[in-house]
Amino acid sequence: MEKILEQALLYDFYGELLTEHQKQIYEDVVFNDYSLSEVAQEQGISRQGVHDLIKRCNKILQDYESRLHLVEKFVTVKKQIEQMKASLQETEEPDRNELAQQLDTILENL
Repeated sequence: MEKILEQALLYDFYGELLTEHQKQIYEDVVFNDYSLSEVAQEQGISRQGVHDLIKRCNKILQDYESRLHLVEKFVTVKKQIEQMKASLQETEEPDRNELAQQLDTILENL
């Protein structure tokens, strides 16, 4: 998974567990694409302090994911829904029993 996409997903799922200060700096650097120097000057801290905070936030978010696996489950469900959609689009005249079996198989995999 692309690093930016991974960071966005982790933040979407676990960002509320960060402090307001952490969230503000993380959003500025990761999502608003501010430089470390810009954020440091705005927050009145050192550039190294911003760098360390971003690194710490990434570790915190990764730790939550390693325990809860919410992003992993989300990505799996999304892929399986895309498979269901593709199956439906491939079938010209859907046979209800066949589609029901395909959906049951996909649901079992969830």
